[in-house]
Amino acid sequence: MTATTARLFQPLDIRGCRIKNRIFSTGHDTTMPTHGVPNAPLVAYHKARAEGGAGLIIMQVAGVHETARYTSHLIMATTDDCIPGYQAVVDACKPYGTRIFGQLFHPGREIMESQDGTAPVAYAPSAVPNERFHVMPRPMSRRMIKEIVAGYADAADRLRRGGLDGVEIVASHGYLPAQFLNERTNRRTDEYGGSFDNRLRFIREVAEAIRAKVGPEMIVGLRISGDDHDHDGLQEGETLAAIIALDGVMDFFNVIAGSSASFGGAVHIAPPMAIANGYVAPFAAAVKAKVKAAVFVAGRINQPQDAEKILGSGAADMIGMTRAMICDPDMPRKAEAGKLDDIRACIGCNQACIGHFHLGYPISCIQHPETGRELTYGTRKPLLKKKKILIAGGGPGGMKAAAVASERWHEVILCEAGDRLGGQALLAQMLPSRAEFGGIITNLTREVQLGGAEVRTRTKVTRALIEAEKPDAVIIATGARPRSAVTAGIEGVEGGHVVSAWAALRDEVNIGSSVIIADWRCDWIGMGLAEKLARAGCRVRLCVDGYMAGQRIHQYVRDHWVGELHKLNVEIIPYARLYGVDGDTAYFQHVTSNEPIIFEGVDTVVASLGHERQCELEDELADWTGELHVIGDCLTPRTAEEAVLEGLKATAEI
Repeated sequence: MTATTARLFQPLDIRGCRIKNRIFSTGHDTTMPTHGVPNAPLVAYHKARAEGGAGLIIMQVAGVHETARYTSHLIMATTDDCIPGYQAVVDACKPYGTRIFGQLFHPGREIMESQDGTAPVAYAPSAVPNERFHVMPRPMSRRMIKEIVAGYADAADRLRRGGLDGVEIVASHGYLPAQFLNERTNRRTDEYGGSFDNRLRFIREVAEAIRAKVGPEMIVGLRISGDDHDHDGLQEGETLAAIIALDGVMDFFNVIAGSSASFGGAVHIAPPMAIANGYVAPFAAAVKAKVKAAVFVAGRINQPQDAEKILGSGAADMIGMTRAMICDPDMPRKAEAGKLDDIRACIGCNQACIGHFHLGYPISCIQHPETGRELTYGTRKPLLKKKKILIAGGGPGGMKAAAVASERWHEVILCEAGDRLGGQALLAQMLPSRAEFGGIITNLTREVQLGGAEVRTRTKVTRALIEAEKPDAVIIATGARPRSAVTAGIEGVEGGHVVSAWAALRDEVNIGSSVIIADWRCDWIGMGLAEKLARAGCRVRLCVDGYMAGQRIHQYVRDHWVGELHKLNVEIIPYARLYGVDGDTAYFQHVTSNEPIIFEGVDTVVASLGHERQCELEDELADWTGELHVIGDCLTPRTAEEAVLEGLKATAEI
């Protein structure tokens, strides 16, 4: 512990329960539970964060009623079947002094998927549809409301019997309790609608039923969004009034932002790197000034120094640092030891954490693929025989391979042909609002240093170098280069001004005032260049060879970015494949009709047509008899996530 983190490691007492420090993991879906109960992968996941020093872990949502099934992989606390799984989590985390709470959940109209592919019936206070999932709910009867209130209480008691220290009623992100509270989604004319007190009645009844069921010792709190960032959502004044009215009923208030109900609101469920760090703290401070209960806050707080500042300002009592601990489960322990430079900081990319969740896979991290794979890679395998390993390429994949191999006590030489480690991440960090992506370079470089690998920059690996060094194993991580318009067979390239995305990003070419971006990749490159060039004053048209810009990146990153491009008057043309150029005219084809899409008066076509693997070294070693691994883009072009994972896999077994 240092002076910069002193408050972060002070204990907090709530209802006789001592939490050892002020760092907590917020409730977040992991896609790990199976058959509606906590399982071995989830136990291992939470154990890693408890071992890493988290003071409190709030487990993911547990459904309180059969109508609460908003995904096919949530925990259901509607029967006693969940109790052994909760006990297993508590038993795994208890030795580290970590407290465990669980979330109690009903989504109301916010149903994102069904159990069998058919559209489910969603229940809400009133028949008011949502914008994001296009769900028209059925109004709840009084009888169903009473069933669900009782369901919250019964679920809370099952969590208590599972050994948990507390429960959190999820009223955040436009879920059922917020739908009752919000006069724009609650149009009832009975005792649950109309006046403020009536709209608050559901939450009061839930809290009272839980307290009556679990007794006086268990902690009961509320998670709620201050600002839904939704045109029909709750606003800070409304939320604050509800919190003040519930002070004395709740032991803590966990404040966040956003709503599941709209595209703009959903961005704040896991705000990407374009959103400011700690941006919910001002609302937490407003709550703290009005209530006696403890105040928790989260929202892009990924560094202990930032958490300490929020605590020091008196804005909150506990700091949610979920993605920070997905990226580095040992972050609290390192911070307490004063090893701040050793922390692998989250970069807010959303690619493998909530990105995996939305694809239906267990969450992970592009920088730390051990997350979500704790049972396979959570512990380094013992070294049976020390080997000399030569790694060609200092991008993310090569750096991860060097870090893991040297951590396992192999002799490692990491060679990079350029002046700096980082590979394509050096380019990615140059895109607008993507500077934080460069953190992957800083973090992996530090891991390489801590492992003790030898690093040689300006060193191209050749067959001659390998024969001179005589390594036991070679890992090729030489990456990729841009796929050129010539290679892609684009007609008329010689007569038009066609440049690569890399050249445009590096400001190596004169773009002019009117630019077309041919975006085959449908990822952050095309969107980032569109923003960069629009901010430079260009007229930008972004033609994507897919159904939307950013089709291949996480929806919260994409949706926020689309909004920024709209503000900048960037024209987005979907279903458009680059066909050819002729002087200042660019020709595209509609990808389904094959009809022409023609643009005239074009100064420059920026071609973002994907990448080609750099396979020269692999070809050169075709007859080499040593142990050889090919990882990352030189295996086939993909993203940093695959490169880092393959770097781990290659060296975890050597």
